[in-house]
Amino acid sequence: MLATEGIVHLYKIKGMSELQDNRRLWDEKINRLMTENQSFRITFSRQRPTNRDVKNVYLKTALIKNQVKYSATYRYRTKDEVKNYTAEEATALIQDLLMHSFLSAVLFTDTEETTLLLSKSDKATMITRQREVASPISIAHDRPKQYLVTQKASWMQTLGLAGQDGKILDKSQDKYRQINKYVEITDHLLKDVPPDTLFTIADMGSGKGYLTFALYEHLVTTRKLRLKMTGYELREDLVTLCYQVAAREGFVGLTFQQKSIDEVDARDTDMVIALHACDIATDMAIAKGIQAGASYIVVSPCCHKQIRQSMDHENTLSHILRHGILEERMAEILTDGLRSLIMEGHGYRTQVFEFISSEHTGKNLMITGVKGKPDSTAFEKAEAIMKEFGISRHALFELVG
Repeated sequence: MLATEGIVHLYKIKGMSELQDNRRLWDEKINRLMTENQSFRITFSRQRPTNRDVKNVYLKTALIKNQVKYSATYRYRTKDEVKNYTAEEATALIQDLLMHSFLSAVLFTDTEETTLLLSKSDKATMITRQREVASPISIAHDRPKQYLVTQKASWMQTLGLAGQDGKILDKSQDKYRQINKYVEITDHLLKDVPPDTLFTIADMGSGKGYLTFALYEHLVTTRKLRLKMTGYELREDLVTLCYQVAAREGFVGLTFQQKSIDEVDARDTDMVIALHACDIATDMAIAKGIQAGASYIVVSPCCHKQIRQSMDHENTLSHILRHGILEERMAEILTDGLRSLIMEGHGYRTQVFEFISSEHTGKNLMITGVKGKPDSTAFEKAEAIMKEFGISRHALFELVG
């Protein structure tokens, strides 16, 4: 372990006593941690107006080649960059980030959490609280995340996600993370399906096929399923493209058809998926899964127009729902909450969760359903909620009764 000496404070005090005291205490904390070689991590957030590039920076103590370094992850809109620093360099970096890039920093140690908040005029507020449960900060150097979907899949190049060198393009980094998280979730959902099982999937609104190809390749190559998967899409050019790519890749169990969701015959389908199907298209996909008695239903909704247009609420929340943005968010919660209840009434165990961080995509909610026993109270609960919020109709109720 290397001791740190002579750390230079670059921050220029502006004369306010509160700023001076809080920034001095913050600097002293950092100085002490580095001098004593104690591990810590800092999250920088709340971009300054002059910082339009870096969304967050995550700094942590790291042991690299048996030397204590400080590893910083810079999170941009389309990519992450990692750089490693000495103690003196890290000190200068912390000061620079607070002076020019961010208005908030949270310092985590084994036993303490300290938040530094800066106003636009650089007045500082510092809040320190003890962590309820001591949690040692690991100094292990982060390894690149191992993804289930390899970057070098040739279909990624054909569909424009990767370049000819097999590396994911900067503009496609968020999509690549999303694809991998989706495959990871689905892989876990199907964990009890044994290899060599004949398994059928209907992908409603498959679009350009990123998620379709990724899931097919993983389930066939890694999970060894005998897969029959069909992507349904209205746009003829996308159907033609995906069909040609599937043929070129030798994906014999993967096909594409030009059909709307309501035209699909989903009988004998084991799994129905719909990723980013707009508005009631999500309800149509869920209904197809319920009507087919599919063992699994996975949807990621996109936009929620129908419920908001059907709401006419007069309840205790109406005083705050008069704000359009709040009513819009409430409509989204009600739409997906009611979807899960209706699915439960039809015998599905549901989960509703954020499947990827909202910093990567706003379309980040997922609803999964696994066939089980019907909840005899679910419809009654759903109808009570609809009555409470003056919801005259819900598309999924109308589709499945």
